[in-house]
Amino acid sequence: MMSKLSNVWVFSDIASRLPEVIAGGVQLGEKVSAFVIGSEDEIAKAYSLGATHVYYLGEKDTSKIIEDYAETMAHAISNGDTNTLMLLGATKRGKALAAKLGVQLNAGVINDASEVTVADGVTAKHMVYGGLAIGEEKIVSPIALITIGNGVFEAAQADNSKTGEAVSVSFIEPKAAIKCIERRAKQGESVDLGKAKRVIAIGSGIGKQENLQMVADLGAALGAELGCSRPIAETEKWMERERYIGVSGVMLKPELYLALGISGQIQHMVGALGSQTILAVNKDKNAPIFQYADYGIVGDLNKVVPALISAFKG
Repeated sequence: MMSKLSNVWVFSDIASRLPEVIAGGVQLGEKVSAFVIGSEDEIAKAYSLGATHVYYLGEKDTSKIIEDYAETMAHAISNGDTNTLMLLGATKRGKALAAKLGVQLNAGVINDASEVTVADGVTAKHMVYGGLAIGEEKIVSPIALITIGNGVFEAAQADNSKTGEAVSVSFIEPKAAIKCIERRAKQGESVDLGKAKRVIAIGSGIGKQENLQMVADLGAALGAELGCSRPIAETEKWMERERYIGVSGVMLKPELYLALGISGQIQHMVGALGSQTILAVNKDKNAPIFQYADYGIVGDLNKVVPALISAFKG
């Protein structure tokens, strides 16, 4: 039987990732202490997923960002078990929070872990060299901080009969807080591609922005979310950053991944290799993506995509 830590701390800034983060805590710790920000319903949800203790940080406050809670969390963690681990979702906010906690707790941090074990100290595996290899590292500090990617732990199933102990934690003001002057709605819909069962991704082979509508129609026919390669999001800015798939973007584990006009460089493919089935369409028969694809179509997107739409709608 795998050994466990006496306590594992958990936190997720995105509600949809909480079941996986808590599942990791249950697997690795005898106790699971969850930090919760929000309504009392969120406390009950944490219990239902397997948290044994909840450290309640109060209702959501629009004047605060997640990193503002670092001092508060660090104080609670430092007053607990000496040898402990904190798991966070590998989101932008999760990684920023882990970095601040690492400084305040003098703790080792590993980001985007694909596997975590505590049999002989806290060890994690994660991609290195732009996705060309998997590195395994051991954190030797008494407190370990790890952000985990999507699908590392199987999501916990809610059991509303479960309960636990709650502790209300007083907020500790950051020594150097970032002051929120104004909030503006972000253009485009927010999306969590890591949870999508079907994903269609576009690359530079799409040619022009007007062709996005054609791909959106295919997505509607397939019931798929849309994603993209890095140039589409960061150079062309045709799609929002949250839809960029790759080593420094989103890591996927869908049932189907359909890549349209994507060459298939390793920096992109590491974000898609967890897919159950990969289908690629590219006019270049020598494109690297065909080495990863389960099925491939060599052809012009302007002909192939309408044909696929027709076939799926039929």
